[in-house]
Amino acid sequence: MRSPGGATSFITMKPMRLILAPLALLALALPAAAEKIPLSTISAYLNRLSTAEADFTQVNADGSMSTGRLFIKRPGRVRFEYAPPERSLVMAGGGQVAIFDAKSNQPPEQYPLSRTPLSLILAQNIDLGRARTVVGHREDRNTTRVVAQDPAHPEYGTIEMVFTANPVALRQWVITDDAGSQTTVILGEMSQGGNLPASLFSIQSETAKRTR
Repeated sequence: MRSPGGATSFITMKPMRLILAPLALLALALPAAAEKIPLSTISAYLNRLSTAEADFTQVNADGSMSTGRLFIKRPGRVRFEYAPPERSLVMAGGGQVAIFDAKSNQPPEQYPLSRTPLSLILAQNIDLGRARTVVGHREDRNTTRVVAQDPAHPEYGTIEMVFTANPVALRQWVITDDAGSQTTVILGEMSQGGNLPASLFSIQSETAKRTR
């Protein structure tokens, strides 16, 4: 709030002090707003995230919800195992994203990983300070929210990542696709540094296993 301008007479000073004194005490009692985490710190955190796994809850564009287990192996690999009754599987490996429908014996639907904003988290070297990569960076209720896009292809959509501090941790992300639909993934407690086999992210191996 801006202070009122101009001179203040002695007559009005005393009542103003009586009003401002309790407000000052209230301000001291309230917790200070957290500062947003610098982009350089977030980039360093993501670059250290070699392997990770966590339970997740997914909120889809139509409001429906799914749960499952997430596995990450950077660079370029991720696996979403959806819990019953869905039992679907989405995975990325070898530069491709594959969607396996548990109710179908057909080959998975595939498209390039580079066409989804999730590739920004899975990149070999993450630099959120690169020009036109970050289009939003703010503090919100003790979290830091970063909205990023592929600067060469902003039409592919954005990913909004939500972090907490001390220590820095990724808590959720929201992907907005090229049609404007949003999918939110909320992460449970993340376990990092485990040994995840390459076969866990092999689209070819998963396809062969499902067509036997």
